[in-house]
Amino acid sequence: MKTSVLLFGILLILCSSTTLVAQSNYKIINQIPLEGNGGWDYLSVDESAGRLYVSHATMALVVDLKTGKQAGKIPDTNGIHGIQAVPSLNKGFTSNGRDSSVTVFNLKTLEVTGKIKVTGKNPDAILYDPFSQKLFTFNGGSANATVIDPMKNVVIATIPLDGKPEFPASDGNGIIFVNIEDKSEISQINTRTFTVDRSWSVAPGEEPSGLALDHETHRLFSVCSNKLMVISDAIAGKVVTTLPIGEGCDGVAFDPGLKRAYSSNGDGTITVVQEIDKDNFKVIENIATQKGARTITVDKTTHHLYLPTAEFGPVQEGGRRPAALPGTFKVLVVAPSK
Repeated sequence: MKTSVLLFGILLILCSSTTLVAQSNYKIINQIPLEGNGGWDYLSVDESAGRLYVSHATMALVVDLKTGKQAGKIPDTNGIHGIQAVPSLNKGFTSNGRDSSVTVFNLKTLEVTGKIKVTGKNPDAILYDPFSQKLFTFNGGSANATVIDPMKNVVIATIPLDGKPEFPASDGNGIIFVNIEDKSEISQINTRTFTVDRSWSVAPGEEPSGLALDHETHRLFSVCSNKLMVISDAIAGKVVTTLPIGEGCDGVAFDPGLKRAYSSNGDGTITVVQEIDKDNFKVIENIATQKGARTITVDKTTHHLYLPTAEFGPVQEGGRRPAALPGTFKVLVVAPSK
């Protein structure tokens, strides 16, 4: 009798777990209108302050996540790509592609307090590494990375790279991984020596852009232009598996609480990948969002996803893509259904 009850209980738990995965539907719960016109790129959450930072043309926009409204902006960020908050220093930093600089601002007042010229062209992604306590910009126009002392606001090193860097991820223990887009590979940077230790191919993935890391299982998630998510073993430096994603991806986020990776696809979808264990992964859903929502970040405390986009007009003569309509820029808030 006890054995039968135990078996029934195990089956019930397994069925419940399967049901939870199968029913993990997501939906857009809010659309936050933001000021300004022009292009956009990365966005990031500062969970300690309850803020979302969003890049938009020549400024970083600040959203209060409690109210879901714009709470301020940081100007003088020409061609902004990324925003990195460093709460321990009460400083924020933006990477500005058009003038190859980093803007420094006060996290509390949002006042611009300085500007740093990088040792490369078109700084794209920007990352603070907690192990080395250094700031890194990844310069897409010059195939290198600039290392900055964020306390002194000075450049201290330049790291040559194999090709055009895209998004990085830090393991928190002295290693930074970065996608090299034009070589379809991942490079591993040693933050003790500011050198590249090794690189490996993400084939069959091509032109990797967004990158995320599961610190527990040491799995890297690269999203690629040929509609593949490539999952690598960060310790062995090799590809574990690939999964299909949507078209036009430029970002990926990993939620360690739910063990899910999210690919933001410019075709108007998010591909949700469930990590079953370190070697097994499954696409569990493709969430409808909006065209142009190609970058993403996640609030790990609420499990909410944030994606910037806008409304688009027709493709203009001689253009490759439709232009964003003035006054329509916004951030989509996507959440799992309860």
